[in-house]
This record gives sequence, structure tokens and C-alpha cells, in this order.
Amino acid sequence: MTLSQSDFAFVSNLVRREASIVLAPGKEYLVEARLIPVARAVGAPNVNEFLADLQRRPNPQHQRKIIDALTTNETSWFRDREPYTALTDVVLPELVKSRSAARKLRFWSAASSSGQEAYSMAITLQETLPAGWAYEILGTDISTAMIERAEKGEFSQVEVNRGLPATQLVQYFERSGAHWRVIQQLRRNVSFKHMSLTAPFPPMQPFDVIFLRNVLIYFDVATKRQVLQNAAKLLRPDGWLFLGAAETTIGIDDNYERVAAGRTSAYRIRNAVPVGAGRRG
Repeated sequence: MTLSQSDFAFVSNLVRREASIVLAPGKEYLVEARLIPVARAVGAPNVNEFLADLQRRPNPQHQRKIIDALTTNETSWFRDREPYTALTDVVLPELVKSRSAARKLRFWSAASSSGQEAYSMAITLQETLPAGWAYEILGTDISTAMIERAEKGEFSQVEVNRGLPATQLVQYFERSGAHWRVIQQLRRNVSFKHMSLTAPFPPMQPFDVIFLRNVLIYFDVATKRQVLQNAAKLLRPDGWLFLGAAETTIGIDDNYERVAAGRTSAYRIRNAVPVGAGRRG
């Protein structure tokens, strides 16, 4: 069974309207595969009938389930590894010098999915920051289901096997039945909340580091520009923005400049005055 053009158009328009994600033609199989569990969960015999009923009788709760199913992205521990190496070798040493008065850092995992990225940040900070330093990590995601999972901090054996070294599994997790739960020492520094990157951002304190990784690729250029402009308002003047390997600000938002960060690259506000720098005159 495959989606009809009208059903695919309905889903595409819904996802674009609610999440600004572009589903190009050719994604029909992906959409149907993602929606099969949703249709079963609401008691529909198949995806076509589920969508037909939803078009006849709009249901916000069912529409949210579609958004959740189609915005759940692939994730793993320490994904791509190099951004975390850059944190340890380049970013954190610089921030420790410039934030020596406050001795506190704020990080944002802006598309946190089920939480692996935010908790990977926490492990990195736990192992790298000097004694006496504090940190806060905020994870946000458009999927309410993923936020609930991230807050719980429990992962299956298959999930922890994806990129998490055994030494860190033993040190930072505890058994919870057949699953592994992040220990309280890490969880107390990490919070999660539902948030759409394409809607006006809620008031938030500025961040020293923002991970906005592997999400811009789903947006059109105008939406990418708006998201980057909003992120810049929340990035401290000498803060760091990390994007996915296939993403860039170049040609989209000239307020950023790309800089080397170890064996990868990051983005910083162009001509920004470092925090703590004195003024002349």
C-alpha cells in the first residue's frame, strides 16, 4: 500500500505548517513507514484510512502524533565525535579562561531528540571542567514524545550501544530493569522542554555554546535564516555555535563566521566583543 498524492500532500502541508519541514516528493514511503505505528495506535486499520478520517474530522491530538513521528531524527551518543573533541580541546579551555569570574556555563541542545546529545554534553563537561565549576544544559525538541523520553533519561541496551563507551556507561548510568538510566549527578544539570525552532523563541538566558546540529537541513533557506538569527540573539558574544557536518551559515546569515575548532569547524558572531573585554575611550 502506498500513499495517494492527496494524502501525501495533506501530510506535507501539515508538517510544513506546524514544523516548517519540507517533505519533497519521493518521501511517500518514508511518511507511510513512520505513520504505520501511529495509525495502529489510534485504532485505524491502515495509514490511508487514518489520514482520510483525519481530513474529514480534524483532530489536533492525532495531528501532533504525525508531527512527532515525522520529526523524530536519528541520534546517537557523541554523534560524529569531533564536536565533542572540539569542546574538550578548544572550546572549554577558552571558556574557562573567559568565565573565570562566574565559573558557570550554559549549553543548549536545540534539537535534542531523545536526549543523547544533551547527556553527551553533560558527560563531556563533567569530565573536562575544573573542580568548582557549574553548568546547565537545556535540551529542546519539537516532538513532545521525545521530550518525555529525554526527561526520563532511560535508554535500551541497543541505544546505549550506539556510540557510548563501556567505561562511561558504567560510570554515568545505572540499571533500571532492562534499561539504563542516567545517574542523578548528570540529570540534575540537564533540563528539557518542548519548543519549535520555527516559532518565536521564548525568553531564555544566553548560552555559551549552542548545538544546532542536523536540523537546518530540513528547512528552506528563509526558515534557516530566521532560525540562525534567533539563535544569534541567545548566543553570548564570544559563544560557539555548532551545526551538523552538512550544514552552514555561509550564504544564509552573514552575522556568523566559520572558525576552526580542532579537526572540525564552528561558528561565532562576527566582530563580537569577547565577554569581559574592557572598552576603550
